[in-house]
Amino acid sequence: MVEGLVDRLARILPNGRGVWIPMDHGISAYPEKGLENMDDLVSSCISGGADAIILQKGVLSHFVENIGWSNFVCHVSVSTVNAGEKDQYKVRVATADECLIRGATAVSAQINLGDPFESEMIKEMGDLTGEALPLGMPTLGMIYPRGPLLKIAQGDITNGVAHAARVAWELGCDVVKVPWTGDVESFKLVCQAVPIPVLISGGPRGISFTELLEIVELAISAGGSGVCIGRQVFGSNNPKSCVEALRSVVHENSTSADASKLLES
Repeated sequence: MVEGLVDRLARILPNGRGVWIPMDHGISAYPEKGLENMDDLVSSCISGGADAIILQKGVLSHFVENIGWSNFVCHVSVSTVNAGEKDQYKVRVATADECLIRGATAVSAQINLGDPFESEMIKEMGDLTGEALPLGMPTLGMIYPRGPLLKIAQGDITNGVAHAARVAWELGCDVVKVPWTGDVESFKLVCQAVPIPVLISGGPRGISFTELLEIVELAISAGGSGVCIGRQVFGSNNPKSCVEALRSVVHENSTSADASKLLES
């Protein structure tokens, strides 16, 4: 029987929650700490219990062919640090059909709200969800309110994050990844803005993994559905234990204090 949208979502978001690890950063800039040995990294995250791993298409094909694991999400948005004024314009490099052929369970694309090329990214996301729908492939929207033209509505305590989630939903995404808003009150508004699962990105730069776990605990309590966190996992000394700690909070409702003990083992 052909696997459909509901089945695929249930596999990568068991019970509506997920620990997703993006590893697509090497195409934007390289060297990137933690991405030197992808074979060991992917194996460690799978062993730790990652629900999904997000990769660019060439890397995804490599792992589908070599390890047979099926919970890969193909990220189709690309820009590099070399692009000057277009370095935040994420162009699309694959169709949903190609991602399916390569063995992806779901697809993913990015929009940087407030970027001068925002409209191009919106169109590409809309095209992608339209392609993925008849294939039964879920679409993740990575939506970041951070461009120089960004306009925050007066009184918006989410600083544009609720709007970002809304953009994903209205464009047909099945899951959205957005930044943490800083507190439970504001993040509740983000989760209430859409009926699709909301995953958080990695939080402020420079925080410890224990502090990150505290943020994840707060996000779950506010209605969040999990995490889509890359650098803090693959850039750590022990990615497997980081994934295990995230799973403990996201899937087992552990406190961040209890989950942080897994980092010590």
